[in-house]
Amino acid sequence: MKKKTIALVLAALMILAVLSGCSKGGSSNKTLNLYTWEGMFPQEVLDGFEKDTGIKINYVTFDYDETMLAKLEAAEGGDYDLIIADDYIIEMAISENLVQKLDKSKISRIGNVNPLYQGQFYDPSDEYTVPYGAGVQTIVYNPDAVSIDITGYSDLWDPSLADSVGIIANYRVIDGMAMKVLGYSYNINDLDKIAAAGEKLNELAPNIRVIKDDFLQDDLLSGEISAAVMYTSQVTQAVMENPDLKVVYPKEGIGFGIMAGFIPSKAPNADAAYKFLDYILEPETAAACFEWLGYYCTTAAADKYISEEYQSFLTLPDSIDKGNMEMIENISAEADEQHSLVWTTFQSLCG
Repeated sequence: MKKKTIALVLAALMILAVLSGCSKGGSSNKTLNLYTWEGMFPQEVLDGFEKDTGIKINYVTFDYDETMLAKLEAAEGGDYDLIIADDYIIEMAISENLVQKLDKSKISRIGNVNPLYQGQFYDPSDEYTVPYGAGVQTIVYNPDAVSIDITGYSDLWDPSLADSVGIIANYRVIDGMAMKVLGYSYNINDLDKIAAAGEKLNELAPNIRVIKDDFLQDDLLSGEISAAVMYTSQVTQAVMENPDLKVVYPKEGIGFGIMAGFIPSKAPNADAAYKFLDYILEPETAAACFEWLGYYCTTAAADKYISEEYQSFLTLPDSIDKGNMEMIENISAEADEQHSLVWTTFQSLCG
C-alpha cells in the first residue's frame, strides 16, 4: 500500500514537472526578443502587435552594428529572435552562420516588399532577410545662409562654408565623400587611393563645425550649421519642418543603404519573429512605421497608405540616376584599417 502511494506521488510530481516545463515553454513562446536601434517603431505598432498576438515584445537596443554583431557572436546565434541592422553587418553575420534561412511560407505578406530593395549584395537571393527601410547619403542646406549653389560633395570644400558644415559620424560614409570627389568607388581596397582620399578629406576640416550621428537635423534647423550631410530620416524631419531647405543628391554619386530584419540561427522563438515580420508588412502598419521612421519605404503595398505630406520623402525621387548609386560594402581588413586611420586623423583636425 505504501509503495503504491509513493508511486502515485512520484507520478504526480513527474506530471507537475512536465506541466511546469510546458508552462515555461509557453511563456517563452509569448515573448519576442527584438534587437535593434532605439526608436525604430512607433509605440502604437508595438502595442498593436502585442494586443493582436498576445506576444510580449522584449525590445533590446544597440548603438552600433558592430556592438550587435559582437553580442550575437557571444550568444552563438541565440538570445534574440529578430534583429534589424544594416546591410554590411548582415553580410558578416550570414558568413559566420549566425543567421537562419527564412521559411517564407510563414510570412504571408512577403510579396508586399518592393523588389527595388531585394537581391542586394548582402543577401543576393533574399534567403535570409526582409528589408525594413532604406536611404541615401544626402546633402541638405539652407539657401538663405549659403552663398553658393551646392550640387555635389565637392562644393562642401568651398571656403565660403568655413565652420558651418555638419556631418554624420559614419567613417565609411564621410571618407566615401572624398572617395567620390576623387572619382573612386566606396569599396576599393587600394590603400594608396584611400590615403589620397584622406588627404582630400583633411582639406575639408576648416569647414566642419559639427560631427555627430544623432539629431544633426536640429543643428541645421537652429542655424548652428548652414549645410549638412545627413541620414535620410534626418533629412525627412528637417525638410518637413522647414520646406525652404534644399536637398541635394550629390552629382559625384549616391551612397545607398538598406536596413533589414533577420532571424538569428538559434533564435529562442523564431515563430514570434515570423509573426512580427508578417505584421509589419501589413500595408497600413508599414505606412505607419515609415512615417514614423522617415526612411524610404521598402514595402511597396504601403505606398498608397502613406500620408500626402510624406509621399515625396519616403521614396527615391524619379530624378535620381539609379545607375549612379552604390552601396557601401565590406572591404579587406587592411583597407578598413586605412579608413579608420583616415577618419581618426580627420577628426583630430576638426577639433
